[in-house]
Amino acid sequence: MFLVIGHSPIAVQLARWCSERRPTRLVGLASMLEIAEEIGECEILPLPQPMPVSTLPDGGQKPTAVILVDDDVLEEGQPLSAMRERWPETPILCEKKRDEDIDSVDKIDAEDIITAAYKEKVRAWERHAGATVLESYIRHLPSNSKVAIFCHDNPDPDALSSALAMHELVASLGHQPTIYHGGLIEHQQNQAMVRLLEIPLRRIILDWELEDVLNEAECIITVDFHQPGANNILPTDCVPHIIIDHHTSDKAVSADVAFLRPEYSATSSLIANLLMNMSLEMTPRLATALSFGLRTDTLSFTRSFNQVDLRALMWLNTWVDDELLQSIQAPLRTPETLESFRQALTTMIQHDRLVLAPIKNLVHRDDLAQVADFLFATSNTDLVLVYGIQRQKMLLSARSRRENLHIGLALSKEFPDGQAGGHRGMAGGQILISNLGIENPSDDDSQDRILSVFTERIENLFCGDDEN
Repeated sequence: MFLVIGHSPIAVQLARWCSERRPTRLVGLASMLEIAEEIGECEILPLPQPMPVSTLPDGGQKPTAVILVDDDVLEEGQPLSAMRERWPETPILCEKKRDEDIDSVDKIDAEDIITAAYKEKVRAWERHAGATVLESYIRHLPSNSKVAIFCHDNPDPDALSSALAMHELVASLGHQPTIYHGGLIEHQQNQAMVRLLEIPLRRIILDWELEDVLNEAECIITVDFHQPGANNILPTDCVPHIIIDHHTSDKAVSADVAFLRPEYSATSSLIANLLMNMSLEMTPRLATALSFGLRTDTLSFTRSFNQVDLRALMWLNTWVDDELLQSIQAPLRTPETLESFRQALTTMIQHDRLVLAPIKNLVHRDDLAQVADFLFATSNTDLVLVYGIQRQKMLLSARSRRENLHIGLALSKEFPDGQAGGHRGMAGGQILISNLGIENPSDDDSQDRILSVFTERIENLFCGDDEN
């Protein structure tokens, strides 16, 4: 039995909620109780006047928990002490502002709860306003406009799902969307995602192709990145019409409509929260894509995430196709990927809690992320960097759980102009070999030497310094 002590609207609402779970008794002053509607299987005891805790009627039954809402029901000046004396083992819940200091009593900070409610209402306004602006902008483009949606190079699940969502939204509003990317899609999960969800992608290789796309597009949208030219095929002087990204930016962003929301752990989460307030009908295909993008960027919610991300996931779960999601999550690995694992385990260098793993003859750049996640799940490890050379660039994937290190900021300072960056716990990069002060290699010895030079630079940056 739950025992709720009080007569205010909060006490009545709480008693109604408790009665849906187990038998509940509401004890309050008759002169103050106002019950306008049925409150379920709840016994109501209106008191003519305040009573001592020791004489409160309990029907001879020890309460499962006591919830004190209004202490003017009781005679005592120190009601918590009196309740603890009567029910020494029973959980007691009350508001934090009470003066009595009893360790065994749980207390709620009402001010914090009210503040959180206000913040959530403001966020709801922001989501609604943002969704209205985004949908209105796309809706009022010239009829049947061509809309170019750009992912960063080698798009990951977060970028792919975000691009698909924007593709579906643009198409639903009567325009012609196309998703573009540079680079390759090599990770087995990403390939499975594109294939099983039938994500329509077009890879741009030649400069004239990109120029034609930009000239013909009435609207340019970027998802999961905000800086043209940094790990994406857009020219650095391009100004997108719409930017949707969850990464932080230390520079001003130019766009007609820009959503840069670092409080979201994934762009998928940001877009899902926007779609809640839009006219687009959610489908199992789109919900599965967004859910997978969100799960991937948070490592299935084992990496940093926020309340807004949980809200997005709960909303998407109504439509998610679990069988399809499992098929995307568990694709077969290629022999080349297994070779990357073998090399990393052979060449890895450990300095205390730092692990460096250079991979020679890297075939698939997405192998770096898979190896980094694998090594990161090792005891006595708090920082992992996996890297290899491809197309005159040093490709890098990093993971960190150091409290005083923002790995994305540290790498972006060491390798500026968009060559590297990311989040506090996860980052990546593609650093030009020419920026390392070494001529581009053409033989194995040169590649070994470049990996050695890069390893030394990373060691100097992170070894023995947890305070970056």
